[in-house]
Amino acid sequence: MNIRLSELFWVCVRIGALLLGGGYVIVPLLINEFCEKRKWLTREEVVDFYAMGQCVPGIIAPNTIMFAGYKLHGKTGAFCALLGLTLAPFAAILALASFIGIISKSVIMNDIFWGVNVSIIILIFLTVKEVWGCSVVDKTTFLIFAAAFLTCAFGVSPAVIIILAAFFGIIRNAILQRRAKE
Repeated sequence: MNIRLSELFWVCVRIGALLLGGGYVIVPLLINEFCEKRKWLTREEVVDFYAMGQCVPGIIAPNTIMFAGYKLHGKTGAFCALLGLTLAPFAAILALASFIGIISKSVIMNDIFWGVNVSIIILIFLTVKEVWGCSVVDKTTFLIFAAAFLTCAFGVSPAVIIILAAFFGIIRNAILQRRAKE
């Protein structure tokens, strides 16, 4: 697949301009632009990049977009994707910084942000739907999910839950690979 760096950059600019709500809402935007419109990646790859983006230090959305850019065009693609993703928010922050006092007191702006917050809930729901569809695929993965959910509800540290889920994922895949060889 021959993807122009300029096209990757401008697609990422568009995603960055719509990325309200942080890294949790990048999955539906990436799936729409990278999977459905352009067929650059599969849904499973996007979900995998999202999971990896959460596992490394840094901010989820830039981490995720760099993995996608790297897959498409190596290190240069990762850089172009990151630059594209951050361009619109950076410009918006620069433009709004001098007006933040006025904006924060504006009733109209508060109403706009309330509406945007509602839309972010929908994008987070779509992210959960996509990750669920690619991750909870059988009884074992559902049990891992249920155990993680319950332990989280009882106040167990998310770090412990992630480490245990990773451990059980490794065991599950080792068992599946052994069964495939038999």
